[in-house]
Amino acid sequence: MMKTVRINRTDLCYEIFGEEHDVPILLISGLGSQMIRWEDSFCELLSGKGFRVIRFDNRDSGCSVFYPEKDLDFNRDIHEIFSSLQKEGIPYSLMDMAEDVIGLMDHLNIEKAHIAGRSMGGIIAQLLGANFPERILTLTIIMSTSLHPALPPADPEVMAMMMKPSADPVSDRALHIREKLDFAHTISGSLYPADPNVETELIEKELSRSSGASFFLRQVIAMGTMQYNPEMLKKIKAPTLIIHGTEDPIFHPDCGKDLARSIPDAELVFIEGMGHSIPRDLFDFISEKISDHCCKKLYSSQK
Repeated sequence: MMKTVRINRTDLCYEIFGEEHDVPILLISGLGSQMIRWEDSFCELLSGKGFRVIRFDNRDSGCSVFYPEKDLDFNRDIHEIFSSLQKEGIPYSLMDMAEDVIGLMDHLNIEKAHIAGRSMGGIIAQLLGANFPERILTLTIIMSTSLHPALPPADPEVMAMMMKPSADPVSDRALHIREKLDFAHTISGSLYPADPNVETELIEKELSRSSGASFFLRQVIAMGTMQYNPEMLKKIKAPTLIIHGTEDPIFHPDCGKDLARSIPDAELVFIEGMGHSIPRDLFDFISEKISDHCCKKLYSSQK
């Protein structure tokens, strides 16, 4: 059952799978992505392995609502908005979003937790590992990046699709869904193409549980203003697992290699033919990798 708690001017929506006495693992979603992209069956696989699985909507996604003290005028051109940020300040940062995770842990009386983040959520996981080491048991970073400026850029077609405003689901629901399906197909790898039935079901669920207003741009600003910081990565002491697809069009496979080089003793797992998504065909494999990684930490701490 979903619940909501007020944290850092945000009504944060979360859901828990598993038993209260189980070791907690928090799942952090990507840019503009709702928590249901960590699908029920994936969460159930992890909870079946003995974890208390906590997924949540980041601020400004799904059912989580952020209440700014002062906000930008989103009716302006996007270039004008970004040019005004130095004067007006950003609505919030990825560090603020990391502090939402700590706030949720405090609310749930969780002293330490395993963390798994995908895409932007993987960057938030890095911030947690570097700045809150006493709260983190392990990190799993899936299809993410260090933001090193020398890394290969995202595929231009994918970036154009991400930044293009979606069709209004109220006035043209069919077009909105078709655009989302096209995007899912574009970011999928050749060995794991997007299943249109699965994607349509997820898109329909996202539409039914959205807060209505779209403030996706605030997350884009938080992501776009995050600076590469190699010293931050060196501070991560939690055992770290990097999972990356060999055909990721958003964060090139070199991004996974860079993270593995930059975070001390990180383990890198490449998945052949995976793009920038976690397909159902890989749920068993990825949940097993995460479970093994978390259990290694538990075993080493008991030796």
